[in-house]
This record gives sequence, structure tokens and C-alpha cells, in this order.
Amino acid sequence: MRLRLSRPVARAESPAVNRHFRLAAAALGISVLARLAWVLVLPNGMNFVDLHVYVDGSAALGSGNLFDFTDSSKTPDFPLPFTYPPFAALVFYPLHFLPFSFVAIAWLLATMAALFGVVWLALEMILGKDALREQHWRTTAVAWTAVGLWLEPVRTTLDYGQVNVFLVLIAMVAVRSTRWWISGTLVGAAAGVKLTPAVTGLYFAAQRRWLTAAWSAVVFFGTVALTYLITPDETRKYFTELLGDATRIGPVGSSVNQSLRGALSRLLGHDVVSGPVWIAAVLVTAVLAVLAWRALAKDDRLGTLLIVQLFGLMVSPISWSHHWIWLIPVMLWLLYGPLREVAGARLLAGYWLVTTVIGVPWLLSHFQKSIWTVSRPGILSWLAAVDVIGVLVFYVWVAWAGRTSSALPADRSRAQEPHPAR
Repeated sequence: MRLRLSRPVARAESPAVNRHFRLAAAALGISVLARLAWVLVLPNGMNFVDLHVYVDGSAALGSGNLFDFTDSSKTPDFPLPFTYPPFAALVFYPLHFLPFSFVAIAWLLATMAALFGVVWLALEMILGKDALREQHWRTTAVAWTAVGLWLEPVRTTLDYGQVNVFLVLIAMVAVRSTRWWISGTLVGAAAGVKLTPAVTGLYFAAQRRWLTAAWSAVVFFGTVALTYLITPDETRKYFTELLGDATRIGPVGSSVNQSLRGALSRLLGHDVVSGPVWIAAVLVTAVLAVLAWRALAKDDRLGTLLIVQLFGLMVSPISWSHHWIWLIPVMLWLLYGPLREVAGARLLAGYWLVTTVIGVPWLLSHFQKSIWTVSRPGILSWLAAVDVIGVLVFYVWVAWAGRTSSALPADRSRAQEPHPAR
């Protein structure tokens, strides 16, 4: 059975609601100013290690040395290479003409604005766009943005100057649009910048948007063809030599790698690479993901998208803790979505909130001898599987909650189209 997607009842506006909005706006304003002060005042506030790689690395595009670039100024134990496809260097290339401080501040502000977009679209997909005209839900969007700025995935994304929030926003805009060429172009181009957004194609397949899925693949290969015309040697090197080399991206066993491969490697004391243990774990995860998807309502676009994106994070060789921006929409879906009244929904949301406020992977990174040491005490290995365990429990819970609900069955023969693009 599939659940019909019910909507939370809108609350009547009142002076209290307006007061809550002002408080939420003040909290967001203080959070933004605090992050700016963090960058401008603290000695290491302007680190932006990944943004340095984007900007300085992309300057080498076409020189033949793009993938020889490393930046060890902030990370002497691991010189950071340019690990993205050549199309990413093409996108970032104009930034190296600007003063880095200007780029960094603009990137910071744009990331925080994108986070608001992620929260807004998540609520819109849960409630419908009309609900967000009400002050109560606008307050919710502003408040969750203020909270989200201090959760580990966003916190570290801001510290490093990472691109993650933008990629999540692009995926959500693509899902929101009904136009196959808009959705496919967004996902294909995002995958050209960083391969992981390509998993969104599974969402389009789940929703039977076959043309969109096909067009996203065409656009992605178009990005490859474009860079091949510009810099054939670097494009060939990336897709024939470097693609799939997880050790080049970083230490697989580090606690901040929250993928299946990272968790299994720490538990077993060695890198499991793509061997039988990893394959078995991926198959189990895939089965649980399908069961969870089958339990969702046909019009639950956000729920379906989350199932897909969490699966992508699990099976990727490297899923740093700052890649897990999707946990914020997960919490929103658990608290306000169609299964919000089912036992365990708030408990799961609380689990993600507590672990991301604490920053468990980041905290555990202080207890590992080195980022390259895989083996560690068992308790640290299990604690460092915090996101992997959370996803597996989430899948099981969704599968159970969807099938034990008292809601009426719904026809699965055709997926409901998303809201029109604006």
C-alpha cells in the first residue's frame, strides 16, 4: 500500500505568529552576521580550503597540469588535488580573475542564501506552494535556515567553501520543474561539475520521467564532449585514469567519510574497496531503499528524492560529512511530511538533529591517530558509522511506517507531476 500525501493543517495568523517570524528573522540575521564575523575576525576564518582548490586549480585548465595541481597551504598532511571533472574547472575558471577575499565572501553569502532555498523548496514539496504564503510556514523556513547554518554538514561546507548546498538546491529545482529539458539540463550540468548529482537520474526513473532521465545523461555527456574539445588530454586523463580513484580524493578510513565503504573499512580495520563485503552491503542498502520507496505515496516527491539521494551518499566511495546536506530536508520531511504522526518520526528527526549539532564525525576526527589510519577501537568505529546506521534505520522505518499506516491505498500506475516551474 502507498500512503496518500496529507498536508499539515494551516494555522491561523495572529500577533504571536508575527512575533515568531520576527524572532526567527532575528535568529537568522544573527547567524549570518556570526558567520561573517567568524570569517573576518578569527585567524583561520578565511581558510576556505576547497574554494581555494576550485579557484586556483581551475586556473590550470588547458595547461595539461590541471590534475597535477595541489594545495597544501592549509592541509599539509594531505595536499588537496583538483578532483572534479574538467567541466567543473571550466565553470570555476572565471573566479580566478577576481580577488580571492571577494570570491570567498560572495561564496559564503550565496551558500547561505542557497540553504534558505533548500529549506523553502523542501517545505513547498511537503506542503504545496500555497501553504508558504502563510506566515507560520515562512517562519518555519526562516527558523530552519538559521538552525541549518550551525549543523555539521552546512557548518563545514561554509568552513571549506564547498559546493554542496548549491548542488542540493539544483537537484531540488530540477525535481520541482515539470519541463524535461529544464530538469535534465540542471541535473546533467550539475553532474558535469561533480559526478554525484547524477544519482538524481534514479529519481526521474522512479517517477517514470524517462525523457528527463535520458536528457540529463545527454547533457552530462555534452559537458564531457565540450571539455574534450577544449582540453582533450585532461578530459581523457580524468575519465580513463582518475575516475574511481577514491584514495586521490582523500583518506577512505577517516571518520568524516560517512559512506558505506568508510564505515565498513573502519569496522573491519582495512579498506574494503569495492570487494565482496562492500557489494553485499550495497545490495542490502538497495533492497531497503526500494522497500522504503515502495511504501511512499505516489505524490511524495520529496520523500522519493530523499530515498535516492541518501542511497547515493551511501554507495559513493567518499561521502564527507559536509556532503550530507540532504539531512536537513530529511528532518523537515520527518517533522512535517506525510508520516509525521507515525511513531518514531520525531525520534529519527531528533537523532539527525543531535548528531549534526554535535558534529559526531568531526568530533571523532580528533580521536584518530591520523586521517590515513583505518583501524581504530571498536567503539570509535561504531560511533563513526553514525550516518550509515541512521540511513539504514531510516529506510527500515519508512518501509514499516508506510505499510502499517491506516491510510487508504493509492494507485501506483502513474507518478504525479511536480509543480510547474517558475
